[in-house]
Amino acid sequence: MSNTSRWLKRAVAASAVLALGVTLSACSGAGGNTANSNRPENVIHVAVYGDAGNTVEQAMVDKFNATSKVQVILDRIPGANYQQKLQTIISTDAAPDVFFNWGGGSIQPFVKANLLLPLTDMIKTDPALESSFLPSVFNAAAIDGVPYGIPMRGTQPVILFNNKQVLTDAGITAPKTWDDLLASVKVLTAKGITPIALGGADQWPTLMWFEYLFDRVAGPDLLTKAIGGDTTVWDSADGKAALTKLKTLIDAGAFGTNFDSVSFVDGGSPALLRTGKAAFELMGSWEYSTQQTADKAWTETNLGYTGFPSIADGKGDGADLVGNTNNYYSVIKATRYPDTARDFLKLMYSDEFVQAQLGIGNLPTTTTTEKFLDQAADPAYATFQFNLVKDAPAFQLSWDQAYPQSASADMKTAVSQFFTGKLDVAGFISAMQAL
Repeated sequence: MSNTSRWLKRAVAASAVLALGVTLSACSGAGGNTANSNRPENVIHVAVYGDAGNTVEQAMVDKFNATSKVQVILDRIPGANYQQKLQTIISTDAAPDVFFNWGGGSIQPFVKANLLLPLTDMIKTDPALESSFLPSVFNAAAIDGVPYGIPMRGTQPVILFNNKQVLTDAGITAPKTWDDLLASVKVLTAKGITPIALGGADQWPTLMWFEYLFDRVAGPDLLTKAIGGDTTVWDSADGKAALTKLKTLIDAGAFGTNFDSVSFVDGGSPALLRTGKAAFELMGSWEYSTQQTADKAWTETNLGYTGFPSIADGKGDGADLVGNTNNYYSVIKATRYPDTARDFLKLMYSDEFVQAQLGIGNLPTTTTTEKFLDQAADPAYATFQFNLVKDAPAFQLSWDQAYPQSASADMKTAVSQFFTGKLDVAGFISAMQAL
């Protein structure tokens, strides 16, 4: 997959250019079998986000169609238009039978509108539709404990990257604890090096720091409760402690002074790391391909990566992850051929699927992925990622995907304003409670 398609996928998901949190009607017949007669015979449509990853998706469609009476038609919707198009057709007879999504908040409005098929019965018929995937990833497409999605691409955990040469020259190592990170910041600022590159202009990279701090201090349950409607958790002692720690890091000069004008999307923050002007960058796993595209030789010798530091006395496990758990296929309740959809979804845990995804740089999250990691573009990096995900007690979906997308803009504004000092702890808490 090209570097452009990787960051575009994340940028669209994270920025929620077009909100999905609209009011959707369940009255068009999409909530039950009465609509099935209006759908085409012997065909199901599968809508996907249009990018380089479609090569694997088309290969799976071709494999399925070779033996199926009911044929699958792959509808590639250009990435920039995907959310808008899906939003427009999801409650009509033109809705795809199966569609690409990000799980969590990206499908929650559709579930509330009774448009999606719970996959419980499919899983009873074929338990491998659940048991073949890493639990921390599979569960990210469950709403109120009910599964609505099957993983269909690759996982993208958020990782703390570093410039090995900068760390060596400064006499420091990648931090294992929060105190280690604060100590490194002190050393680096004294040497005139920006400790942490941050694409603050994009806002979603800044959000990653909140996600990890709240997980490490309060544990993953805080976000679960908040999304469930308990907004008091933001004003809890743990919530305030997480914000206070983050404010300490900001005030220590960890991100420099102009982070709000630096962008990841245009290559600004990765360049700071690559050129030695910064020592660290917290970013999704696509940082590797971003750096490799810019300078393959440097990436192979100088790009380091570790998990996020643990925090002493925090309620969150030091092995917890945040990020894009995966992309998912969900099924429209009105589909004429639910059994065909189920049989197509079985391919998502096939060996052929795993090998094809690894071949384009994605990291599938099946329980069999591990035996194929030596076929990845960079086996060592793929193995590192896979072990992070496999061992994670919790894998928290990025907040701007876990929440309904209608909340995204206000959330990211609050995140940005806290970092720039326009909001204090109380102001940030109020902003999150208002989502």
